Amino acid sequence: MSELLRRFKLDTRLTVELLIASLFANILALAMPIFVIQVLNRYIAHGVDITLATLTFGAVIAVVLEFFFRQARLKLATGLSSNVDSEISELAFGSLIYSEKSELEKTASGQRQQCLNSLPSIQAAYNAVNISSVLDIPFALLFLATLFLLSTTLGFVATIFVCIALFVGTATMWSMRNPTKQSLEVSGQIIPISVTASREVDTIKAFNAGSFLIQRWKKHTFKLRELREQVFGRQGLFQSFMQASAGLVSVATIAVGGVLVVKGDLDIGTLIGANILAVRAIQPVFRFTQLVEVFVTAQQAVDKLRRIIILPRDKSEGYAKKNYQGNFEIKDAAFIYAGARTPLFESLSFSVTPGQTVFCIGENGTGKSTLARLMVGLINPARGEVLLDGINLLQIAPEWWRRQIVFLPQEPVLFSATIRENIFINNPNMIDAKTQEIIDRVGLRKFVDGSDSGLDTWISENGRNLSVGIKKRIALARAIATDGSLVILDEPTEGLDNEGISVVGKVTRELYQSGKAVVIFSHDPQAMTGANLLIDLNSKPIPKVSRPKKSKSG
Repeated sequence: MSELLRRFKLDTRLTVELLIASLFANILALAMPIFVIQVLNRYIAHGVDITLATLTFGAVIAVVLEFFFRQARLKLATGLSSNVDSEISELAFGSLIYSEKSELEKTASGQRQQCLNSLPSIQAAYNAVNISSVLDIPFALLFLATLFLLSTTLGFVATIFVCIALFVGTATMWSMRNPTKQSLEVSGQIIPISVTASREVDTIKAFNAGSFLIQRWKKHTFKLRELREQVFGRQGLFQSFMQASAGLVSVATIAVGGVLVVKGDLDIGTLIGANILAVRAIQPVFRFTQLVEVFVTAQQAVDKLRRIIILPRDKSEGYAKKNYQGNFEIKDAAFIYAGARTPLFESLSFSVTPGQTVFCIGENGTGKSTLARLMVGLINPARGEVLLDGINLLQIAPEWWRRQIVFLPQEPVLFSATIRENIFINNPNMIDAKTQEIIDRVGLRKFVDGSDSGLDTWISENGRNLSVGIKKRIALARAIATDGSLVILDEPTEGLDNEGISVVGKVTRELYQSGKAVVIFSHDPQAMTGANLLIDLNSKPIPKVSRPKKSKSG
């Protein structure tokens, strides 16, 4: 309920308007029991038709006005939640994109995905109808107060049932918190299994992993079913209790009221009206109990979302240097992964200037991709500095910096968008003629022209359905679209055939010959041909930095 109260506090003016609309709607709802009392006591007793007509007309007007007030309240309640829902949705998705990676990875990917999947359930929980139902609860006191005016005894009878219902409802809500929380956690464990089953069909079949995944699926779904049965069981028990309470309050009101009628302390019309009021008093509580599980689940989801939303964000501001030429330096840098005993590398220092080429070699796991990510600014060194034109990268605006580089990661991931949008992603203002030129440079012409929609061909599943060669060429086109001054290529030829290797080599030479600073990461020692500087990450913990000897032969 804390999230609902927070929404009320965010816009006090709108909350006041909601309460006023609820007040008038519930006051007008008193017209029906008053109408019943007056018809039974005045019209039936005296038979004056004009009295009936007047009472009926007044009751109809009250019902119509109540309808309009309730509709107005629904519109106000929609306004109360729509902005908050949009804000939470944008903050949650933005947190997945802009939160510091080291902090974000402390939450399992399944849990992160579940947070996004829970957004519709949060929006459904705090919709206008549910908010209106909650607002009706305080006005149960209005019906009880009116009942006390008619009969103090019947007022006490109805109050007892309403208090019991509220107490049991609150207890039920608290008892459902833990199983609901556990069910959300188990759901988060199921998501990665379902993603694997839908995306990695070939791997599952090739390695006979089906039974392994089915067993894990059965284990988690069985646990989830147990937890949900526990939640639904408690909710169902309480709803049955409330339905019984609604019947019992009517029975108690009629029984006690009947005794009062016989004693002459109450008339029949007031008894019937009192019964209507007693039922109306307990109805808001009953409607609220039907929403208990919905609110508890939504609150748990909101709590999970807030743990992601409050994560520290990547720096968004900083210095944007004019006329960056490609001078880059790493000074006395070290990097160590959390939990590791020794650094991946330390005391690493090197620099690259425009027109120079640096080759960084190393076996798998020696830190090539880590060093590339450090240069891009995706991670920070544990010690040392990353400098461009003498300015610490920590002082530089990240988005500006990533438009100054040509970056090809080892395992490029594309976006589920068109080929054109993928290439434009880091340079949205690039003209189409430049795009066509890049398509030719990376050898994509045959693929693009052979596609049904050309550059507007849709890439699905982040390019997982494309061959390694095509995916890498699109990623290379995306990289050189920035026309950055510093080139960072991580295993650029890995997985490519001879034609692909030739294309990458040609593009690399063009970048070098255009005066750009080029840094290439590779596990192949033969790739160092023509390097101005060689960094050997196989040397631990301090990488060996050397200048290859030039051949004396012409």
